[in-house]
Amino acid sequence: MESEKRIFFVTGGSRSGKSAYAQKLAESWEGRLLYVATAEGRDEEMEKRILKHREARGERWETLETPLDLVLAVERAKEYGGALIDCLTLWTSNLMERYGEDEASICGEADRFVAALRSSRARIVVVTGEVGLGIVPADPYTRRFRDLAGIINQKVCAASDSAYFIVAGRGLPLE
Repeated sequence: MESEKRIFFVTGGSRSGKSAYAQKLAESWEGRLLYVATAEGRDEEMEKRILKHREARGERWETLETPLDLVLAVERAKEYGGALIDCLTLWTSNLMERYGEDEASICGEADRFVAALRSSRARIVVVTGEVGLGIVPADPYTRRFRDLAGIINQKVCAASDSAYFIVAGRGLPLE
């Protein structure tokens, strides 16, 4: 039964509607909600995008901006009716910026996040981009990003109670 599930994994391509789908899922829960943003407003376009999303969420939502510490986000989620973490793709990019080529540290952060998800009693929906459906990237950095995003997505999806692939705003359940 959906109401007994705690961890939801929502993935899809760019502009697929995955964030809106995740938000609708979270808004079906009672109480205040926590929105965990991994994005940073590093330029004017990104600042506008963040503001637009914040305004669309409404008053039930409190925002926690944490580009790196998703374990903190999971710990904070227990204070709310549920939490939405958006998104793992940007988090992966932030980890690559922090740790460079140290993939063991990046995967270690992912493992700590997964452990926190598994031990949490909070309802959490995790959003991520599916970046592995296109052609092989031309440069090594982008190939590494694609590979790490795929690894992290697999780890988090395996820890989830339900998973959805979003296409054109519609959710397809994943087995």
